[in-house]
Amino acid sequence: MARARTLLFLPGTAGAAAFWRPAADRLPAAWNQTLLRWPGAGDEPHDARVRGYADLVELAAGELDGHTDVVAQSLGGAVAIGLALRYPASIRRLVLVATSGGLDVNRLGVTDWRPEYRVRFPRAAPWVWRERPDYGAAIATVTAPALLIWGDADPLSPVAVGRRLAELLPDSALHVVPGGTHDLAYENPDAVAGLIAAHLA
Repeated sequence: MARARTLLFLPGTAGAAAFWRPAADRLPAAWNQTLLRWPGAGDEPHDARVRGYADLVELAAGELDGHTDVVAQSLGGAVAIGLALRYPASIRRLVLVATSGGLDVNRLGVTDWRPEYRVRFPRAAPWVWRERPDYGAAIATVTAPALLIWGDADPLSPVAVGRRLAELLPDSALHVVPGGTHDLAYENPDAVAGLIAAHLA
């Protein structure tokens, strides 16, 4: 009997688990799903045990079952790469959406999201906007097959970032959604859920 899919959804800097709900609801009902939230990010309640990205990696690692598909957006994509590097045997496949993935993206035409974020979420923990994980060349050692989903109208993580990740990840494919913004997974759940389902099926 085929093993049921186990999906772990990781949100971006807003931290809310609900970000992934529209896309998750369009995936097969038999697939087991966990939608995480990030304590201290956005308007999410703080947790003294979460002080940075490394703590988010360990928080997410507690949800792995040894054969997990990880679906991640923005900040969550950096956490997903951290998971894949630290727990490679536990990650079956990756879906990375509009994320730096732990790359140094300063030369790739990105718009700095931090000033607007601090105005929008004044109670967010400072590590959210201060810390910038950089996995560098280690990204090339990720073994999980990865689907990269980008929008061509995203100034925060432009398509150039997706292309660079696709170059570094040894088993990856980049799909660009016309008109997609940084929140394309929430704004266009039908298209994104279809891509996720095809990659994980």
